[in-house]
Amino acid sequence: MKNPSTYLKMRVLSWSFTSFIARSCNLGAINNAPGETQQERIHNVADILWTDDDGNSRKFTWRTIYTWHYRYKNHGVTGVEPSVRKDKGNTRKVSPEQLVEAVNQVLHHFKKVKSYNKTDVYRKIIEEGIISRIDLAATTFYRFCRDYGILSATKEESKKRLAFSMKYANDLWQGDTMFGPYISYKGSKIQAKLICFIDDASRVICHGEFFISDSTSSLMSILKSALYKRGIPKQIYVDNGSNYSSRELTLVCARLGCVLTHTPVRDGASKGKVERFFRTVRLNFLNKNLDLSSLDKLNQQFTQWVENDY
Repeated sequence: MKNPSTYLKMRVLSWSFTSFIARSCNLGAINNAPGETQQERIHNVADILWTDDDGNSRKFTWRTIYTWHYRYKNHGVTGVEPSVRKDKGNTRKVSPEQLVEAVNQVLHHFKKVKSYNKTDVYRKIIEEGIISRIDLAATTFYRFCRDYGILSATKEESKKRLAFSMKYANDLWQGDTMFGPYISYKGSKIQAKLICFIDDASRVICHGEFFISDSTSSLMSILKSALYKRGIPKQIYVDNGSNYSSRELTLVCARLGCVLTHTPVRDGASKGKVERFFRTVRLNFLNKNLDLSSLDKLNQQFTQWVENDY
């Protein structure tokens, strides 16, 4: 079983050390664990059965909770974040996100093909000029496909994903980033990134906007706009990218009482609603004769398309 997420650790700590967390983190109204002393509370919390981000039941020993508290007290949220190699899953020239975008752009060529393999997809990416062979070797492509589960979903699994849907609006938002067109920016060309939140039940676009960078600050900006427009969702479902796993997003969701969950590792296809919206954007919006002279112009056209055509 994988290590508990930062969000789950913060939930446990908010029960165990209410006064400390409230003062230092400003989490707002937090439930108190029974017990007169800190030691009594921590032992009572150790008996609680928790549900992690994947829906699995978890219990933590009082020693583990004390360790989290010590690290949080001395290092803040950074102290309870999982230790992950900074270069894990990265290449020098092509990021995993760019590779997924490249695959999505060529898959339509294989819709009528009964069978195809990773080599066929790689060759098509190179032929279309989406990524050059110098920047992406075939062995690197195969390794990324294996590590991130790209092109591995079966038809049966896809049907199961399509059947899944929340019943009510704001039960669940799906969020993700799409690499968009190149725009003029400070005298050069730079690829814009579309960050979007979509409501799982209604398919309403809570908010979508293009940015220069897929950063945490960009994500916080769009989340703020989405919250103003649609209110607070019960759950937010995102991938494991650095901005979506950031402590800023973790703390915001904890303060709002919104459950933050991440897609299983190597299972990017599980965000089916937002991925299908991105396909619609590529086919129906990016194919238009767009004004790409600035980021503002691109966002104005995108907002108009979402409100009038989507």
